[in-house]
Amino acid sequence: QVQLVESGGGLAQAGESLRLSCAASGSIFNINTMVGWYRQAPGKQRGLVADISSNGRTSYADSVKGRFNISRDNDKNTVYLQMNSLKPDDTAVYYCNVKNILHDYWGQGTQVTVSS
Repeated sequence: QVQLVESGGGLAQAGESLRLSCAASGSIFNINTMVGWYRQAPGKQRGLVADISSNGRTSYADSVKGRFNISRDNDKNTVYLQMNSLKPDDTAVYYCNVKNILHDYWGQGTQVTVSS
């Protein structure tokens, strides 16, 4: 069973930066694998923040465009989310997701709290 372990969350002030990492226990960052970050704030549904395909194509939620950057290192089976110019509205639990035609894996989540 593949496990995803997120790290890098924590407390930040508005305008600061955080970098999230998600490492997979197995070699699953192969072709045709979509990797992404989702987030869920209290009382809200989980939604996509950003994702990146195996060929490097990225997509972002409108609310984070220009501030967040997603990247992946297939050799290290790791995906990153660089979060800049953080806002209080970015406060949420952030989840890593890795999926392909056969599997759909989720991390346990890491809390990001942004104070004003």
